[in-house]
Amino acid sequence: MPEPKPDSPKKFVARLRAIGEAAYHDKHPFHVLMHQGKLTRRQLQAWIENRFYYQWTIPKKDALILAKADDPEFRRAWITRITDHDGIGDNEGGISKWYKLSAAAGLDVADVASLRYVLPGVRFAVDAYLHLCASRPLTEAVASSLTELFAPTLMADRIGVLEKLYPWLDSRGLEYFRGRLVQAPRDSEFGLQYVVAHCTTRDSQDRAADALTIKCHILWGLLDAIHYAYVSPGYLPPLWHDSRKLR
Repeated sequence: MPEPKPDSPKKFVARLRAIGEAAYHDKHPFHVLMHQGKLTRRQLQAWIENRFYYQWTIPKKDALILAKADDPEFRRAWITRITDHDGIGDNEGGISKWYKLSAAAGLDVADVASLRYVLPGVRFAVDAYLHLCASRPLTEAVASSLTELFAPTLMADRIGVLEKLYPWLDSRGLEYFRGRLVQAPRDSEFGLQYVVAHCTTRDSQDRAADALTIKCHILWGLLDAIHYAYVSPGYLPPLWHDSRKLR
């Protein structure tokens, strides 16, 4: 039986974008509460602490992708993702900016950096992303990064929301999100062009779409863990060391 014909590039891009429209984590109840200004101080702090584990892992994920690439041109383009987060020379990286966000939220930066308050469910979700990028072929690993296609709008909205609805949060700590307004479109455009150029069969397109769907589910699962522990029903894991009160 012959393999189904691949989608045209235009139709394939529309298919990838439809995944984000349906499954990106901006629709998660936790993000909805955040953007309505309904999170407590502790709930927002918990998100900052736990989301840091994802930020901390991104350069490791990108190093795994780099290790799969034989094309120097690809590597030269992709390596900027690592320096964007780790910093290079006098340019401050995203991880340092997340520390500033943590301080602006009244958190102890050393505690955040230690990962001591990262929930088990968040660790499992983020580690699953590392496993996906390590175990899948290069094109599928790149496809999993295309959640960045949907990030700029969320980032722009988040800046305004945090400044307006959470006045206790020092707005000088929001530089991470401002930086991503430039970085995410640049990175996602490169990734999208690469995936479209290399997914020329229906099977490869299906596998790329599957990788992107799994990544959306990983981000959703990360928020599931935070919502369950800090919002509803508000159950922290057994033997958990975060005894601070929700407020």
